[in-house]
Amino acid sequence: MEGGQPGAAASSLHSDSPEVLLHGVFALLGPPPKTSLYALSLTRRGELRMQRVGSAPASPGAVLPLADCIGCCAFAAREPQQGPAAYFSVFCYPLWRGWWDASPSRQRLARTFRVCGAQEPEENLRLAETWAGKIRELAAPRIPTQEGVMWGLLPRPCHALVLLNPQSGTGCALQLFHSIVQPMLVEAGMTFTLFVTEKPNHARELVRAGDLSQWDTMVVLAGDGLLYEVLNGLMERQDWQAALQKPLCTLPAGSGNALAASINHYAGNTRALKEKLLINCTYFLCKGLHAPMDLVSLSTASGKRLFSFLSFGWGFISDVDIASEKYRKLGNARFTVGTVQQLAALRVYKGRLAYLPVETSSSVVSAPRSQQSSPHAPCSNGHPIHILPQPAPGALRSSHGGPEDSLLVPFDQPVPSHWTIVPEEEFILIFAIYQSHLGADFTMVPKAKLHDSSIHLFYLKAGVSRLVLLKLFLAMEKGTHLELTCPQLHYVPVRAFRLEPFAATGLMTVDGEPLACEPVQGQVHDQLCRIISGS
Repeated sequence: MEGGQPGAAASSLHSDSPEVLLHGVFALLGPPPKTSLYALSLTRRGELRMQRVGSAPASPGAVLPLADCIGCCAFAAREPQQGPAAYFSVFCYPLWRGWWDASPSRQRLARTFRVCGAQEPEENLRLAETWAGKIRELAAPRIPTQEGVMWGLLPRPCHALVLLNPQSGTGCALQLFHSIVQPMLVEAGMTFTLFVTEKPNHARELVRAGDLSQWDTMVVLAGDGLLYEVLNGLMERQDWQAALQKPLCTLPAGSGNALAASINHYAGNTRALKEKLLINCTYFLCKGLHAPMDLVSLSTASGKRLFSFLSFGWGFISDVDIASEKYRKLGNARFTVGTVQQLAALRVYKGRLAYLPVETSSSVVSAPRSQQSSPHAPCSNGHPIHILPQPAPGALRSSHGGPEDSLLVPFDQPVPSHWTIVPEEEFILIFAIYQSHLGADFTMVPKAKLHDSSIHLFYLKAGVSRLVLLKLFLAMEKGTHLELTCPQLHYVPVRAFRLEPFAATGLMTVDGEPLACEPVQGQVHDQLCRIISGS
C-alpha cells in the first residue's frame, strides 16, 4: 500500500545505510491510468535511486544523478478528488545519446511522485517539501576551487533580466525563449523579467542608466552582438566596477554564438549546435555556477574606447563576417557562403603589427612613460611610409569608465622596447581572439579559457594560396588548423597589441560588430566581469 509501511512510507533522515538520507515509497505518476509504486532512496552522493515495488530483488532499478537536476518543486493536490495527496516533481537534463546522434545531448527527464501516507494534507505536503528541499540541496553544483579564481553560485530564489533581440540569427529568438528557455527557468524555480529590444543599442541604454539591483543575473538571448552592447553599456556606468560583478549569461540565438560555444567547450561538452547548444547553456544558467572572465580594452586613434569579450579582427575573417551579414537567415551557413565569396576576391592588407608576448610581460616591467622615446617617423624597410593620421598627444583613457590600460602608451609614442614588432607588413588577416571558438562550429583556440590572461593573436602573411587558406578554415571546425604546415600563419599568446594600418582599407570588427579602419591597440584585463559557466 502506498505510503502505508512504517519506515518506508514515512520518509526518515535515518536508514540502515549511512549514505541514505531519505527513504520512502511513493507512486510514480505516468500517463493515465498508469501509476506504479516505487521505493525511493536519496543518497548522500547525490543520487535518487528508484526501485519498483514488487520487482525482482536482483533488479537494479533506476538511478537519477542529481548533478543533472535543475529543480524540484512540491505542491498540494489541485483537485478535490485527489484527496489529501501532495506531490513533488524532479526535473533533470541528463546527457543522452541516441543511435542517430553523433554526440550526446541533454534531454529533459521529469518525474512526479505522489505522497499520500497521511490523512492530513498538510502532513503530506510537509513530507513532499522535505524531499524537494533535500533534492534541491544535493543538486546544487559544487563550487570549483582554483587558486586565484573566485567561482560563485546564483542565489535562490533568483530573478533574472532576460534581454532578447528578436532579429538575431534567423529571427526565432522569441520563439526559442517560449519553447525552451522559459520552461527550464520555471522548472529551476527562477523568475525573470523579459526585455525585448526594439532598436540598435536599446539594451545598452537600459543597462547604462537602469537600476540593476532588482536582478541577480542579466541573460542575453541573441547573438554575440547584443552581449557586446550590454557589456559596453555596463562600462559606461559610474558604478561599472559593481555592475560587472553581476553575473552575465549568454544564450545562443544568433548566427555565430561564439561565446556560448566556448562556454560549452570549457564545460567539457562535445560540440553542440542550434537548439542543443541553447539547452546546454540554459542548463548552465539553471545550475547557477558563474566564473570570472577576462575582457580586452580596445582604444582607437580617434579616441574611442571599447570593451570586448570575444575578438578583434582585420582582414579576411572580418570581411567574411561583415560580407555574410546579408545571409544571416541561413544561420551558421552564412559564414560558408561568405568564405567562398571572399576567397574569390582575396585582398592584401598593409600595416604594422606589434605585440607584448605573454612570456615577456611576466618578466619585463615597462619603463615609465616619461622615459619612453619620442615619437618617430614611421618607415618600411628603411623608407618613410604614410600611416593613417594619428591623434593629438593625450591620455589613453576616454570619458568612459573602466580600468587603466597600464600596458599601453599613447599612439603618438612608439611601443615599448620590449614589445615585438612584426617585420612583415602585408597580411591576409590579423585576428585577436580571447575565447576558444570563433563560431559554434569554428574552434580557433581549443586550449583557451575564460580567464587565461591572454589575447590569442593570429596573423596570416601575404603569399598564402587560396587552396591553403580554404584548408585552414575547414580545419578550424575541429581546431586542427595549427597542425597544418603553413609558414605564413603565426600564432602567439599576448597581453597587449597595437595595429597601425597604412591605409583605411576594409573594415575592422570587434565581437563581430563593424569598426572603422584606424590604428587600434588593446590589452587584456584579468577577470574583469563574471559569466554563467559550466564546471
